[in-house]
Amino acid sequence: MTSFIDPLVRFAINFIVVFVIVRFIYYPQRRDKSYVFTFIAFNTIIFFVMGLLNSTDISIGVGFGLFAIFSILRYRTDTIPIREMTYLFIVTALPVLNAVLLDNQQFAELAVTNLVVIGVLYVLERGWGFKYETRKTINYERIDMIRPENWPLLLEDLQQRTGLPIQRIEIGKLNFLRDSAVIHIYYDASLLDSDQVRFTANDNDEYVEDK
Repeated sequence: MTSFIDPLVRFAINFIVVFVIVRFIYYPQRRDKSYVFTFIAFNTIIFFVMGLLNSTDISIGVGFGLFAIFSILRYRTDTIPIREMTYLFIVTALPVLNAVLLDNQQFAELAVTNLVVIGVLYVLERGWGFKYETRKTINYERIDMIRPENWPLLLEDLQQRTGLPIQRIEIGKLNFLRDSAVIHIYYDASLLDSDQVRFTANDNDEYVEDK
């Protein structure tokens, strides 16, 4: 009975950590079911794989092997944003660390490692000490507005069309054959309400076609 309870306790510790990261740090910012499923599923199966390996050296070797596989594959069937790739790396590395530390009964190191990871992610997601700008790329059809003397009018037109509190703009590629220009707009998402923030975060850095 003890041999059955011990793996469950180990799994519960690891699962609580990944659940806190995914549910209370990642999920409030990006409510995507696919990534929530992926993060928790990856973390769970990797923890059990690490638990089946008795040798610490083998466990570490397999862990780095998994990282190498992910760096090659990168889910080529679908492009994963850098932020999600970072979370995927974290939830992949944590079960390796937790399995090794639990196997060696290094409970102090286990607590410190997990608390530090959770704390750092929480602070970064809250943006404490940082002021971030959200970028969106627009395909703009009024080519005459890109002249430097017309930039105040361009900024006013973009703010009226998008409804976003644009702080600055950058002119990208120009297409004089189609009388269009690619414009990068930057705005402070914290000035928007929660629903707008989720929309712009999920739609970040994508083209907006002006008809």
